[in-house]
Order: sequence, then structure tokens, then C-alpha cells
Amino acid sequence: MWLFTPLKSLVAILFIPLAATFNAAFVDPHKLPVEPVFPGPWDDYIKAPVNKSFITPARIWQIEGNVTTTGYNDLALQNGNSMEDGSILIGEGGLITVEFDENISGRVCFDVESVTDEPVLHLAYSESSLFVGEQTDATNDEKWDLPLDLHVGNRTGFVCVDPEFIRGGFKYLTVYVDVIPVHRKPNASRREYIVAALTSAAQKVLGVGDQMSALDDKWPHSKPSVGIRQIWVNCTSFPSQSNGRAYSGYFYSSSTLLNRIWYAGAYTLQLSTINPKEGSALISANRYLDHNTSPPGSWYSNFTVSQGTAVTTDGAKRDRLVWPGDMYIAIPGIAVSTYDMLAVRNALDVIYERQYADGRLPYAGPPLSYHDEFSDTYHLHALLGTYDYVLYSGDIAWLRQKWPAYIRALRVSTLKVDSKDLMHVTSTYDWNRHGMGGHNIEATAILHLVLKRSIDLFGFLNDDTTPDSSGAIEAPDVALWFNLRQRIENGIKSLYCYETGLYSDNLGERHCFGPDHVDPQDGNSWALIAGMHNRSSQIPLSVSQQLRARWNAFGAPAPEFPNVMSPFASSFELQAHCEAGNHDAAVELMLLMWGYLLSGPGFTNSTLAEGFRVDGHVHYPAYPVPSRNSHAHGWAAGPTSVLMSCILGIEFRKPGGVEYSVRPALTRWLGWARGGFAAEIGYFEIGVKRILLETSGNSTGRRERGTVAIVRGPEGAKGLFGWGDEDEDEGFRQDIVGGEMRAWVRWESSDGDEEEKRTNMRTEELDVKDVNCSKRDDEMCFEEMIPYRDGGMLVYDYTYEEPIMEKRGPGVVDFEALAEGYAKSLQWMR
Repeated sequence: MWLFTPLKSLVAILFIPLAATFNAAFVDPHKLPVEPVFPGPWDDYIKAPVNKSFITPARIWQIEGNVTTTGYNDLALQNGNSMEDGSILIGEGGLITVEFDENISGRVCFDVESVTDEPVLHLAYSESSLFVGEQTDATNDEKWDLPLDLHVGNRTGFVCVDPEFIRGGFKYLTVYVDVIPVHRKPNASRREYIVAALTSAAQKVLGVGDQMSALDDKWPHSKPSVGIRQIWVNCTSFPSQSNGRAYSGYFYSSSTLLNRIWYAGAYTLQLSTINPKEGSALISANRYLDHNTSPPGSWYSNFTVSQGTAVTTDGAKRDRLVWPGDMYIAIPGIAVSTYDMLAVRNALDVIYERQYADGRLPYAGPPLSYHDEFSDTYHLHALLGTYDYVLYSGDIAWLRQKWPAYIRALRVSTLKVDSKDLMHVTSTYDWNRHGMGGHNIEATAILHLVLKRSIDLFGFLNDDTTPDSSGAIEAPDVALWFNLRQRIENGIKSLYCYETGLYSDNLGERHCFGPDHVDPQDGNSWALIAGMHNRSSQIPLSVSQQLRARWNAFGAPAPEFPNVMSPFASSFELQAHCEAGNHDAAVELMLLMWGYLLSGPGFTNSTLAEGFRVDGHVHYPAYPVPSRNSHAHGWAAGPTSVLMSCILGIEFRKPGGVEYSVRPALTRWLGWARGGFAAEIGYFEIGVKRILLETSGNSTGRRERGTVAIVRGPEGAKGLFGWGDEDEDEGFRQDIVGGEMRAWVRWESSDGDEEEKRTNMRTEELDVKDVNCSKRDDEMCFEEMIPYRDGGMLVYDYTYEEPIMEKRGPGVVDFEALAEGYAKSLQWMR
């Protein structure tokens, strides 16, 4: 068929060149691959640069004032051009903004051709086209970050900003030279005037005193200019990868938009993975502690936020530190795209290292975590992150080491389940949503899932037979955990609102009949993810349908945080729809909301933003300053893992993938899809497509319609195949022996209503010798025909048409609530 590497024989099948490269492990997290594990036409969707140390602008965005360009046609710079055939001359009062193809990060450098009068270049950075100008996007509590002053002096050749001014996320770079004033206040000395000008304009790359020496001699007659042959960026993100395009996973489907979304999520996670020594310094938050004298708006990327050589953080531009809240979304996305599990482990390590004496885990890592910051939900997210890291990495030795700290942390949360059979939340901090505290559904539902996964983790430890597994571990009270889960399932019923078909936020004012009734997006999603309903319950599907009914033109709103469209909470909703068996809604929401996150006005078309407003504006209502929105935020990358686990259906059941399942659900939005990823044990790959059975040489002979799935797992692993839209226990099930390729076709029934059609579906296995592997890298690989019994042929179903998206109106902003809802300043820690 169309799934695997082109080979002449099915005996010598699948990834033979890679087997020679990776030997025992297909992906070694200590040495990530230098070439894609699954090369193919899908590589065109990868946003990571070809050469991360030399990223050049794609075009000139704008020019103002005294700027001259030579050698360029219509001011268009070709990406990767060395600029040997042209140059840019910026004189006094001149400004130029260049645009990169993608949102990027790193250290800005110039190839300086000429200088006059020791120019000072001012640099301003923006992720969004809406905020391009002489100021830099905000990353702290100020309206803007200060632009950088780069004192070129008399230098020509390569000139770069200092390493502490690596910029974590930008698509637009503005470079300008100020006008040197001729007049000054009558009573001001020349030196006083220059000091005032230099200290008020921007953040300095070099000291004020160094800049003054030259200006003293020339002021006020200086006419500075700089000729530039080339501008480039040395990207320091994803330090574990020498080749950022060497993905260990891939996704490819009939939906171009879904393909873009998957790779945008992967790239977002790459940009958010940094050198630990290049974290956010959080100048304003720590001023009272370290008494720094940096001016308001200062920013530095020079705080060490973890040990090791790479760490996954909150975002690329802002919050370049470890936040546990992102882990539930980020870790699976990293695992199925780049497998940078060392960056994940380093992030978890810093949270456990900062564990408080009473067992609580910090709200965030350094430079926070010094002031008893705590969040009940982020504490639980750290525990979920622990499970996901162990599941995807197979690192049981690390789990054994962290187990005592894990047990102490879990005890903090279990002790908060009170007589209401709900978790009583004592911290108001979460993802900036409102109403956190009291008997809250979000925290309670997360705890329910944490308890289940804690039982699984203990089982992983007991199953471990490696040589270093002989040491005793603390045996938890598993019976208590089971009991707590049952109590929570009973307690959660008190939050269900029959009038709305959704769960309310808490037992207080936001309850069903409370004065501020709210049915939260996050809490309702978690109620389904946690699996708190038995198989016969109609509540999960009802909740899924009610959540979908609230969507607007731009996706799913989060009523718990007025005016907000949150990819974080909506990533939970994606999983909730899958858990309810409503896979169609999950993909529809990706196309609606994440499609807008890519193509909407002011977004980057390459990375996924922290959030936006219900009317579609790029402003994220957590902050009064619109430019503060992070346009590469790990918590927005939900589709990257959900497409792999929910739509293609590949899920690990045991650490490292030694046991796994494949349960695809193609949905009405796709004609075909394929993808997979590699781990230390090997690769996991699946292809699914709609087919028609053709029984003669022309189209009039076509009759039955169905779906074909072809699966291959690694040697040494035990797999289970089924269909994602069938009951896991009662539907079709087939074991997969490690290393073998298997193929099935499920025939659709044309009789009865939709429920009867699903009931009457039948699955049969195909003979793999009839599956042609000749077109793996072909753009039209889904067209590959499969011979069927008695001279029949399984051909791609070209009668399939993607449905038309339902039209919805935009959300309406409550501007009064908007002003009241901004997050507290980082200085709340005082």
C-alpha cells in the first residue's frame, strides 16, 4: 500500500537504513537523530529552519526615513540570501523592519559593511505584525519591553547582540538609528544631555559610559549611519537538536490545514525548549529581592532555570522558565514529534528539587519558587507530567528515584478531599482563570485522573525487573486511592446541572443555581478525561455536545475566564470529545480554532499562541497589554498529541511502549491520514484511508465502502488493534505481535440508521503480501490500490468530500469584565 519505505521485498521491510543508524534504539534521547526518522513529503510542513545558526529575513516589511537599499527587486530579500548582491544603508532617522518566514528565536547578528560617526542601532522585536514598531513586545508588567541599543562603534564585519539578549520569540525585527539632537536645554551640559538621552531611550547592550566617549567629541554635529550586508539570527532554541528538522514523528493527511496545525504545534514546542542558561530573568518580579537597578521594561535571557543542556519551558518569548501547568499538553507533543525527553526530565527535576518541606510542588521553577508560590492544579499537573515522562521514556530508574517525593506530593492533594467528596482547593492560582478555590470541579477531576495514574505508576515499579530495581520502594495505600476515586465520582455528581447538561464550577456562587453560575470549559473537559462515568452513562456524550454548542466563529470559549479563547483549556476539550467518542467534534475544533490561530490577523502562521479574545482579536485578556501575548506557547500544542493518540490512535499502555494500542478514528473530516513516531524501542506507524471495493475494470463495478488500516509496531513490543469509534472492550480487537505489519478493512453497512450501521460493521484482515509498499514518499500515496479476493481491488474512495464547516458568529467582548479580569502583577509574590 502507501505506508512504508520503498523496498523491493516485503521480507526486507520497513526502515532498513534507519535500523543501521539507530541499532538497538531507534531514538536515543541522549543523542537525537540528525535526519528525519520518517522522511517524506510531509517534511514540507516543518517550520524549523534548515540552518538554525543562520536564519535570514524573508522580506522587508517597512521602511521609514533615511534608508537606502541597493540590489533588491521591490525590496524583496530572498530567504537564505547572503546579501552579497545588495545592502541596506540606515542613516540618521532611518528605520527598517524585516520579516522572517516563521516565528523564530535567537541572537541577532549583522554583517556591517560601513559605518560613519559610530552609530548606535536600536533593535525592537515583535511576534505579531500588529505591534511592529520602535518598541519591543512586552514580557513583563510594563507596556513595552525596551528596545536594545547595539553600539556598533567603528566596527565592520560581524556584529551581534550580547548572549544575554537572546530574544525568545519574534517574527519582525525593527532596526533604526535615532536623530542626534542639535539643540539642548539652555542650562544642560553636553554630557548631561547625552546621559539622559542614552538612559531613557532603550536597554543597553553596552554601557552608557562606553557610548559617551565617542559622542562627546562629535556632538551635536554627528551624522551616524551604518551599511548592512546581511541580517541573520543564530537560533539557540531546541539545543538538543543540531538539525531542528530531524523529527522523530510525523503526521500527514488529506487535510492540509490539519497538517499545518500538527507541525505548528511541534515547532511551538521546539521554540519553547531552550538552553537552561537562557531563561527569563523576570527583572520586575525580582527587583525587591536582588535590588537590581535595571530600568522598567528591561529584559534579559540569562537566568539559569534548570540543570542540564535543554529544558522545556512555558513559552519562547515570555515565561522562559518551567511551569508544570504546560506539562500535560507539552510532554506528549514532544514525545511524538522530536522525542526530546531529556528536556522534559530536566523540567521535572527542577520542580521536584524545589519541593517544599510539606510536600507541595512549586507553582513554577526559578526564578520563581522562592516565595512559597503554589497552585493546587499546577501541583497536580506536575504529577501528570511525571506519568507521561515515564510512559513515553520508559525511565523507571528515574521514577524510582522520585517516588518518595511523588508520594509526599500526592498526599498533599488527597488530604484535601473532604466530607463533600470533592477536593477543597486552597490556592487561587491556576492558568489565570477566575473562580479558582473551594470545591472546584477542575482540580477534583484532575485529582481523579492522577489517582488512576498513580496506581499505574506503582504497577510499573512492581513490574520493573532491571538490575537497579532491587531497592525497596514505599508501598502506597492503593486501596485508599481506589476509595478516593469512588468518592470523587460520587461527589462530582453534586456539580452537575441538568438544566444545561454541563458541570458547574464549584459548590459556591458558581454552582448551578448560584448568583454567578458558570459551567467551565476546563472542568467539564476534565470530567470526561478523568473517566468518571461508566460505559452506559449518557453524560459524556451530552457534555461533549453541549461544549460544541457553545463554539463561536473562532473556536471554543472558556466561560470560567470571561472574554478568553484558551488553546490550553481547548486542548483539554479536544481530549474530552475523544473520551466521549465524539472524534468528529475534536477534529472540527482543531480546524476551527487552531486554523484561526495560524491564519487569523496578527498571528504568526507558524506557531501557536497562548490565547486570544472571543471576538478574534490577538489580545489575550490575561494582560492589559496586547503585545504581551506569547505567540509560541507550549500549552497551545494540544492537537500535536491528540491527532496521534486520538485520530491515528497510537497510545502507549506500558512504559517505553512495550505495550501499546492502535485505535484509529478517521472522522468525517478526513479521507485519509497516516503518521507515527519513534521511541527508544522502535517505531510505531499507521495509515488509514477510505476505500471502495472495485470488482471490475470500470467504476460501475464498485460496491462496498470501507476503511483500511495498516499498522506496524516495533520488535519486542506487544500491541492491540481496534477501531477508535467502537467500544474498546466489545468492539473488534486483535493482538499485534512485535515487528509484524498487519492490515485490516472494516466494511460499512448501508442499511438502517447510523447506530444500526455502526452495529453492522464488520472487520476482516488483509493479507500483507497484497499490500504494495512502493509509494511511501509519493504525494499521491493514498491512491495505492490493494488487491482483494476474487479479482477485486480496494481503491481510494474519491466520492469522499470534506464537510462544510458550520457558520458561527464571533464572540462579544464584555469590556467591563475585561478590565477587571487582568492577571495580577508578577510582584504579587512580595
